[in-house]
Amino acid sequence: QVQLVESGGGLVQAGGSLTLSCTAPGRTFSTYVMSWFRQASGKEREFVAGINMSGGRTLYADSVKGRFTISRDNAKSMGYLQMNSLKPEDTAVYYCAAGRGGYSKISNYDYWGRGTQVTVSS
Repeated sequence: QVQLVESGGGLVQAGGSLTLSCTAPGRTFSTYVMSWFRQASGKEREFVAGINMSGGRTLYADSVKGRFTISRDNAKSMGYLQMNSLKPEDTAVYYCAAGRGGYSKISNYDYWGRGTQVTVSS
C-alpha cells in the first residue's frame, strides 16, 4: 500500500513558477514509477510527466515539455514537479500517482493522491 499526498499548489500569475511535492511514506516508493497527472474542470485527466524508479528516465507531455521538470528523491520517499513559465491553460488539479507500468496510461497506476489545485491567472 502506498499513500500519496500532494502539496504545493496555489494561485500564481502567468509566467510564474510553482513546485509541487508528493510524499509517499514507506519503503516501497522506490519500486514504483511515479507520475503527475492533471485534470482541468470539465476535462479528462491527462498525463503531465513521469519518472522511472531510479530517476534516470523521464517523460513529458508535449504541452509541458521545456517548462516542467519531474524529479524524485527515493531516500526521502518524495517526488516533485517543478513548473515554470506557467500558463492559464495549466490550471487544473494535479495528482501524483505511483504504478509499475508505462508512464502515460492511467490504468497503469495503482495509487493516487487526492490532488492539489493549481490556478494560473492571466
